[in-house]
Amino acid sequence: MKYKIILLLFLSVWALMIARLYQLSIQSNFYYEGLAKANIERKRFIKPVRGEITDRHGKLLAMNQIGFSLSIEPHLRYKKEHLHRVIKRLVETFPDLNATVIEKVYTKYDSAYNHQFIKVVDFIHYTDMLGVYPQLSLMPELKIEAETKRYYPYGKYGAHIVGYTGKSHRSENKKDAVVKKVGKVGKSGLERYYNRVLEGELGYEVNKVTATNKAIELLEHKAPKDNKNLKLYVDIDLQKMIYNRFKGMTGVAIVMRTNGEVLAAVSYPSYDPNLFVGGISSKDWKALQQDLAHPFTNKFIHGTYPPGSAIKMGMALAFEKAQPNILANNEYCNGHITLGKSKHKFRCWSRWGHGKVSLRKAIRESCDVYFYNKSLKVGINAMAKNLRSFGLGVKTGIDLPREYNGVIPDKAWKLKRLKQPWYKGETVIASIGQGFDLVTPMQVARYTALVATSKLPTPILAQEVDHNRTKPKVKPMFFNAYYLNEIRKGMYDVCNSKRGTAFKTMSKLPIVVAGKTGTSQVTSIPQSTRKRLKEDELAYFHRSHAWITTYAPYKNPQFVVTVLVEHGGHGGSTSGPIAADIYKWLYAHGYFKK
Repeated sequence: MKYKIILLLFLSVWALMIARLYQLSIQSNFYYEGLAKANIERKRFIKPVRGEITDRHGKLLAMNQIGFSLSIEPHLRYKKEHLHRVIKRLVETFPDLNATVIEKVYTKYDSAYNHQFIKVVDFIHYTDMLGVYPQLSLMPELKIEAETKRYYPYGKYGAHIVGYTGKSHRSENKKDAVVKKVGKVGKSGLERYYNRVLEGELGYEVNKVTATNKAIELLEHKAPKDNKNLKLYVDIDLQKMIYNRFKGMTGVAIVMRTNGEVLAAVSYPSYDPNLFVGGISSKDWKALQQDLAHPFTNKFIHGTYPPGSAIKMGMALAFEKAQPNILANNEYCNGHITLGKSKHKFRCWSRWGHGKVSLRKAIRESCDVYFYNKSLKVGINAMAKNLRSFGLGVKTGIDLPREYNGVIPDKAWKLKRLKQPWYKGETVIASIGQGFDLVTPMQVARYTALVATSKLPTPILAQEVDHNRTKPKVKPMFFNAYYLNEIRKGMYDVCNSKRGTAFKTMSKLPIVVAGKTGTSQVTSIPQSTRKRLKEDELAYFHRSHAWITTYAPYKNPQFVVTVLVEHGGHGGSTSGPIAADIYKWLYAHGYFKK
């Protein structure tokens, strides 16, 4: 037993010695060989050129300007006079540069461990560099490299669709190797949504270098994958026309094919995305933030508004889904209803009432009492469930980032949000798109396409992504054909019957349009008020939002046009003329087959 223990100890010692010998002679050889290789080989990444964005006709909405970046040799901070001489030469050559900023950037990144040139100027335009390049290229302390800078030729007209790029943050760099090397990333709009496509893929080259980091032999090269472009369904000329038509008003207009292809989406007012490319100044940022018209807000997916009477087609369909044939019965409107013993009046917009009201008449003349009475029979939960299935109060799925949901409330929503029970009076006002109801204009456009075609589309802006054609998505839905047709007839009447709320502006177009106006209140009207003030008599921010949502042609729906004018008063008189001009433009430019 004693000899076995001695033998075991002897073998253990030898095993440890052999393991250590392997580590020193074999493993450490790989390690030091790797270090030596790193000392003689350098891998340099090649930045890809960001893809361009064009409209449906190939007009550039986002492009790359050609220019140069400037970098200064490291370790010159120990030779202050030499560094100042280089910086002075740059400032004399390019008067817009700031010597203090350049030195500050250089000092921040210079260290004894850094042997790479330090970039101090991100971009000098090609035309500015053209005449001085030969002289500057002779300076050994200076490195001039080709660079691109994002540019948006149509500026404010496409800002909320296209978005913009900006300098990346540390968190963004961690998520994406290309962003880390390029230093720029899509911040909003399509630039952000399709950033992984547009940015491309890094290339690289491996060089054998000297001790002073001078390349002497190219060992390996891989070209970057770039120019991965987007082509949109958007017509930028239509976009411009609509934007300029909004002058003096604030709001939204959306033009979409009934299959979801977005031809135009205007949020007015807008901003110039070129301000953000090199970093926006505090003055410009403050001006954007303090503007009461909110130019920085993308109102067609981030603006949430009470839908008002624009919801009534969907509300009628929700009633029918919940209680089949409930729409067969007419309602009587004397100008208001009351609940139980309460003296509180839920008024119709018409003080004298509409008398006997059918479904078609309720849509045509936008009778509120019709919807009040039906809602009390159906209840808020069934109403909300069906409206959400029609695309209201839920994200549309459009290819833009951070889309808002909006709100189509029910009992559970109120209890969770406000810790309060639901009241019947809230059901009544929800039936005409007021109360807690909030939707985005894109949701209204989408649901209008559903009413027109019985198919719920997913809005889409990109027609081609890196040369791959996209396919619009539509979801068929089933409704009682008779009642859906009556709703459509009511929408026809809105635009083509003398009693319709949009007759004056929509009846004389070259194509037949069907639609619905809406006036969504932003302030409540006291019960003591017998005669309402006219919208133009109210203070601006107390005026109602003005909706009109339409489709055309009536018998063969191809396009949806939805317009919202903030604090515009009545949809027919304020939003209607804008929608009419859009249809005239579409017709004149061949979008409708004659």
